[in-house]
Amino acid sequence: MTTHAVSSATTTSVVRSYVALTKPRVIELLLVTTVPVMVLAERGLPNLWLVAATVVGGALSAGSANAFNMVIDKDIDTLMGRTQLRPLVTGAITPRAALLFASLLAVGSVALLWVFTTPLAALLSFAAIGFYVVIYTLWLKRRSEQNIIWGGIAGCFPVLIGWAAVTGDLSVEAWILFLVVFLWTPPHYWPLSMKYREDYDNADVPMLAVVRTAPVVGVQVILYAWATVAASLLLVPLAPMGVLYTTVALVTGGWFIFESHRLYARSLAGEDMKPMKVFGASISYLSLLFVSVGVDPLLPW
Repeated sequence: MTTHAVSSATTTSVVRSYVALTKPRVIELLLVTTVPVMVLAERGLPNLWLVAATVVGGALSAGSANAFNMVIDKDIDTLMGRTQLRPLVTGAITPRAALLFASLLAVGSVALLWVFTTPLAALLSFAAIGFYVVIYTLWLKRRSEQNIIWGGIAGCFPVLIGWAAVTGDLSVEAWILFLVVFLWTPPHYWPLSMKYREDYDNADVPMLAVVRTAPVVGVQVILYAWATVAASLLLVPLAPMGVLYTTVALVTGGWFIFESHRLYARSLAGEDMKPMKVFGASISYLSLLFVSVGVDPLLPW
């Protein structure tokens, strides 16, 4: 292999490591909740440059929070099987370099949103990073079984950022969608923590699946799934939303609830709980719901 080829391969590896710091799959899901909200706020197609600036700014914000999270959680990531290939654990990136990278992303996010969208969107981006890093990662994650419930608020900010980027303020529709994501986060994440229960136990992280029995977790998943769907239906009379959104909210919400009940039934029967079925259903539910949020205002009825 030539020196140039080795250098190119090394550069590619470093870039991939920095991208991995941002948890790109998490960012994708967060951005799914941003663009449709902008369409709803505009009641039509918003300016594409505004959408681009908001998406990039939101991605930088989420990437910054995730990179800070990896720096802080390096010790427990070393103990967990599913996180042992993260770049800080393998040594591909040093903690100092990761901190600098996370800080640059944070500054870039706030600056970009402030200049090209609205000051409120920029301030919400700053708040989202601070909430995820300080409230969830530093305070709640290792101390309380309520960590995902309250820490999940950070994942609700893209909804507010998208709305604020278009309107410069926050109305009741934005807060309803914020509530939907807030209530959705626990029944989305708890099944994942059930699958990786041993990992969290080994790392001494008090996820609900570690400190409570499977049936107790199952009940909580059911309650939050029902609450999520109920909150989503608040948008129908208040936005107001049309037939498409209403149908999607009811059908996909029903599927999400059904899978939650199946998880609980399996836990009572002592069977393989198949928690990832609920995890997958939760992702599909939120994605389809927010796609309908963006499409419904564009329909003629």
